Amino acid sequence: MKKLTLSFDNGPSPEATPGVLDCLRARGIEASFFVSAKDILDEASRALVRRTKNEGHRIGNHTYSHAVILGETSDPEAPAKEIGEAQNVLGGLGEADRLFRPYGGGGIIGPTLFSRGAIDYLCQGGYTCVLWNSVPRDWEDTAGWPERALDDIRRLDWTLMVLHDIATGAMAQLPRFLELLGQEQEEIQIVQDFPPGCVPIVRGRILGDLEPMVADPLG
Repeated sequence: MKKLTLSFDNGPSPEATPGVLDCLRARGIEASFFVSAKDILDEASRALVRRTKNEGHRIGNHTYSHAVILGETSDPEAPAKEIGEAQNVLGGLGEADRLFRPYGGGGIIGPTLFSRGAIDYLCQGGYTCVLWNSVPRDWEDTAGWPERALDDIRRLDWTLMVLHDIATGAMAQLPRFLELLGQEQEEIQIVQDFPPGCVPIVRGRILGDLEPMVADPLG
C-alpha cells in the first residue's frame, strides 16, 4: 500500500486556510502546516493557527521571512534570525519536536538549502527537519496541479507533498484532488507521519545525508 503525507506551506491565509481545514476535517485527514513567522504576528492569523492545531494538525516553523535561503547568505546571524526567531514567534503553537522546514526558493532541494551554521543551529536546538519529495507547484498551475500530484504519488512509495494554503485559488482544487486520489487503482493511505528519507534531522540528531544540501558561504 502506498502512503501519502500532506503538508501545507506559507499560510495561514484567511482566503484559503479555512477551506483547507474544512476539507480535511470532512474527510478525517490530519496534515502538517509550516508557517512563516512574519505572517502570524497578528491575532487573526494566530487564531487560524490555533484552529489548525486544535483540529489535530501539526504546526511547523517555515523560517521567519520566507526570503532567505540559508546556504546562500553570508550573514552569520541568519540561522538565529530565520529559525530561532521564528520558533519564538510560534511559541506554544509549535510542536514539541520543533518541526522546521527550510525555504528552498520554489521547492528546490540542492546544495544551498542549508549552511553549516544552520545545521549546527538545528542540532543544538533539538529541531526536527522536515523536507519533501513532491512539489506539484500549485502556485503556478492553480487548476492543473492535482494531476501532477497524482503522478508523484504513482511514482513514489511514500509521498510527502508540499501544497500551499495561500490566496492563489489553488486550494479550491483540493476536494477534486482527494476525490481523484480515491479513484486510484492502488490503495493509498493518508498518514500524518513523515517518510524517514525526508527527515534528515530528528530532535537534533543527524540521521540522513545532508552533504548534498549544505553550502558553506563563510568558508
